[in-house]
Amino acid sequence: MNFCSDNVAGITPEIMAAIEKANQGTMPSYGADAITARVEQRLAEIFERDVVAFPVVTGTSANALALSTLTPPYGAIYCHPEAHIMVDECGAPELYTGGAKLVPIAGDNGKLSAKSVAHALDNARAGDVHHVQPAAISLTQASECGTTYTATEVGAIGEIAKRHKVKLHMDGARFANAVAHLNVSPAQMTWQAGVDVLSFGATKNGALAAEVVVFFDKALAESFGFRRKRAGHLISKMRFVSAQLDAYFENDLWLKLARHANSMAQQLVGGLKPIPGVTLLYPVEANEIFIRLPLDIVAGLRKAGFDFYDWPGAAPGTIRLVTSFATKAEDVAAFIMKANSLAKVAS
Repeated sequence: MNFCSDNVAGITPEIMAAIEKANQGTMPSYGADAITARVEQRLAEIFERDVVAFPVVTGTSANALALSTLTPPYGAIYCHPEAHIMVDECGAPELYTGGAKLVPIAGDNGKLSAKSVAHALDNARAGDVHHVQPAAISLTQASECGTTYTATEVGAIGEIAKRHKVKLHMDGARFANAVAHLNVSPAQMTWQAGVDVLSFGATKNGALAAEVVVFFDKALAESFGFRRKRAGHLISKMRFVSAQLDAYFENDLWLKLARHANSMAQQLVGGLKPIPGVTLLYPVEANEIFIRLPLDIVAGLRKAGFDFYDWPGAAPGTIRLVTSFATKAEDVAAFIMKANSLAKVAS
């Protein structure tokens, strides 16, 4: 009954089986194996165009190394103040870019708006030697508030990026959840909307440790292999990382897992919203719920054995609930039932 994060879940059986299968015999090292090549081919099919793909084992390395290919040391990376690269990566983007500056742009519901991005870039003083130079925009999909960018919203920001000659990165740690919610093609969500590089996450959605950086512009990928090696993220037995991704993409497993997580989130929020005194902070468009409950209900849920995070900086009683591919419907039902029973006692 743990709703702290999708990272608390284990590994989906299909991916575990793929790791075991990859353990048979020998294969070339450092990504020269057939499984890694097949992952790139699967991604080309998913995105309906040729891509260059680099498996890594953490989302932080995916984001930081991707951004390092887009941004010089004197560059600026524009992102939301709640973005993972801003709040949760301990300066990794700054480290791997050699000192580029993260520039936050405020936006409702954890998202950047085309208007605010345009305003920031219009006033960025491009060409002025006294200021960091606009280099990249990073969007988090789904956002840190559990909301999603529509393909139209991404496209509007992509147009601004193109006009200002900056690159567009997408942090897709929960990309699967966003695509599943919006029911659009991965192509529409990314390169067709102007995205240059995607950090495509699998770890939160059933893998052991697997992310993949997907370049839609091959020219941008030229230095990534060297950067990955220099950063210590070129895995010698890459087949075990790629095997996870291979299984993840086979028969659209990634979407099946995400749809389950999203469905559990919808069931959970649907059962909590009618409770008196409950406030939903953001629309639930993926697998995260940010909600404020009466303090006695929060305490009672914890006492009953449910785990979740208090949300830092928010009003007392504000919690985050995250569902995953492994969330059980009976745990969701038990959470709702307990919250309702505590509400009745309080009334």
